[in-house]
Amino acid sequence: MQKTTTNRGIILLILGFLSAIGPFSIDMYLPAFQTIATDFNTSVDKVQLSLTSFFIGIAFGQLIYGPLLDKYGRKKPLMAGLVIYISTTLLCLFTRDIEHLIVLRFLQALGSCAGMVASRAMIQDYYEPREAARVFSLLMLVIAISPILAPSAGALLLQYFDWHYIFASLATIGFLILLATIFLLPESYAGDPSFSLRPKAILGKFTEVLTNQTFLLYALVGSIASSGMYAYLAGSSFVMQQYFGLTQSQYGLAFAFVASAMVIATQINRAILKRWNSSQISRSANIWQSCIGSLMVLSLVSGNLNFPTLLGLIFLFLLGHGFIFPNTSALALSPFKALAGSASALLGCIQMGIGALTSGLVSYFHNDTPYPMVTVMCLTACISLAIHLASKNIIAQIKQ
Repeated sequence: MQKTTTNRGIILLILGFLSAIGPFSIDMYLPAFQTIATDFNTSVDKVQLSLTSFFIGIAFGQLIYGPLLDKYGRKKPLMAGLVIYISTTLLCLFTRDIEHLIVLRFLQALGSCAGMVASRAMIQDYYEPREAARVFSLLMLVIAISPILAPSAGALLLQYFDWHYIFASLATIGFLILLATIFLLPESYAGDPSFSLRPKAILGKFTEVLTNQTFLLYALVGSIASSGMYAYLAGSSFVMQQYFGLTQSQYGLAFAFVASAMVIATQINRAILKRWNSSQISRSANIWQSCIGSLMVLSLVSGNLNFPTLLGLIFLFLLGHGFIFPNTSALALSPFKALAGSASALLGCIQMGIGALTSGLVSYFHNDTPYPMVTVMCLTACISLAIHLASKNIIAQIKQ
């Protein structure tokens, strides 16, 4: 049952910004990969590892914040995470080698993931599953705007300044979100003082979440499908700038174009939820995404993957992601209220852990061609679809 809140629009906007901290921190520095590699006298695939370490940090950090959110409420752990994010982002300004940047990006992610976990948990505090899916679509709108704005903003900064100013901008954004959280975001859950933070008790709560069939199914389906986007994030800078020869500003525009697919999808998703349920929508999007991924691989193998074709296919691929992510997230979290923090943390950990794996695979198999990025994107879509289709009996038993 939705609770009454004041300034609902402002609250949703802040939750959207909290959810977008991680994506913005990923996307804004993508145009600077080659510049950072040159500055540190290293290779682009080494710089890609700073993206992988960020994914690992987000995956690991969410397991820490989940229990804290359930015990102390939503705001205190959230504000602590934002302070960590701001501090480590500022430290990135002073790093002088790629190894330190990789470590700092891991620590930066530990701070940023507080916003991602807290925002999902707060949605569960207020909304029932079907309405939560609509709210997730609203948040996805904000998240989807970040890859439209962030690379373009990063490319614009690089035209006049060096890559350090990207991290200075991220620190400023983090500080503004911290102020909004302190003064404008009301506490949605006071916390449970009896919630134990002992490792055995925490593991017991996580086990309770993981053994729920609804959670496990939709967490895997959504996370594996979403990891195709992370493969794209890891490989897009090289493929578009080095392989196809785009400038930094052109890359920013191309990135913004394909990211607009998620904006379109999430808004359509809000409308069609009135007619179809989340499971039906996510399954259809799974089929769509697998077909597009297969077309990318076939186009590459046949030698027909020119840049306009690639751009169009990635647009269509991310269109599928815009339907899969909000619906599978809402379904995975739907069985939980009191354990919303722990469930949100596990969901985020699974999403980002698989995302770290796929981005790492793109970096590991880097061979100066689009093959690693395109192949991993295709495989993630097909594996997600296979799990979804193989679980028909379980889905039939889940009350929508």
